[in-house]
Amino acid sequence: MPERFRVLIADFLEETSVESAVLGDIADLIPARATDESQLADHLPTADAIMVFHDLPILAESSFALAKRCRGVVRAGVGYNNVDIEAAARHGLVVCNVPDYGTEEVADHAIMFLLAIARRLVSSHEAIRAGTWDYRSALGAPRLRGRTFGVIGCGRIGTATALRAKALGLDVVFYDPYLRQGIDKALGIRRVHDLGELLEQSHFVSLHCYLDAASRHLINTRTIARMRPGSILINTARGPVVDEEALLNALDSGQIAAAGLDVVEREPLENERLRNHPNILFTPHTAFYSVEGYIELRTKTAEEVRRLLLGEPPRNPVNLVPPRG
Repeated sequence: MPERFRVLIADFLEETSVESAVLGDIADLIPARATDESQLADHLPTADAIMVFHDLPILAESSFALAKRCRGVVRAGVGYNNVDIEAAARHGLVVCNVPDYGTEEVADHAIMFLLAIARRLVSSHEAIRAGTWDYRSALGAPRLRGRTFGVIGCGRIGTATALRAKALGLDVVFYDPYLRQGIDKALGIRRVHDLGELLEQSHFVSLHCYLDAASRHLINTRTIARMRPGSILINTARGPVVDEEALLNALDSGQIAAAGLDVVEREPLENERLRNHPNILFTPHTAFYSVEGYIELRTKTAEEVRRLLLGEPPRNPVNLVPPRG
């Protein structure tokens, strides 16, 4: 075992106070601030572990080949689609994520979108700023109780969102082909086993699925055609789950009345047609964030790195590979 480990922080972080509190006694922390994988090349041969956030597009085979002493990679976040986990496995590297840090925040954010859009928050605010004081700025706002709220993906965040929606009196239905039978009974909500059935029923559709080959452009021209006319779409999951051109066309036609988007296909947002559409409410990938949640994310990431370095079993591996060392 080396005198001190070296932990490469691939992207995003500029300061390491939270990580140092967990790892400072055993490791030196190297923030690379990379926006391209090639910028890591000089650091990888001496890295004993890698922390990666979401700024780096992909961590792939070429990097793992250089990281010969590395024991594993911890993706600081729930999704890990910017890490090639199969390539990591071929090089004997464990990849872990942090699946439980931002559950409350993302669920709250999805409900915030629901309430802000349905209750005409922005239009009312802008009307007042323009000098009026007229209830008609909220015309068309529906009563939520009794309407159907569809959840696509009922993991930790989807479950938390479903329970919040249920508390508002919404009829909650979910679609998730990966969950065992009986989850609907435990949560006291409805389940369907066909995506189209959920889309046809739902006045509001909230996305909480992981991004992979099966879910990329899950919301597309074909599936949008199954949606209830005038429904509202909320995406706090991953941008590429939604085909943006199909969404824009549906917004223009009125098939979808409005959308709340915390994520887009390409971040930062470059699609000007999307940016300027009057029926979209945006936040800049902030659903995960709270003061407490951000500290929790960084702490749990560092703690998982510490377990890898010390040869302890990781808590959240996403590829089944024994750690090096």
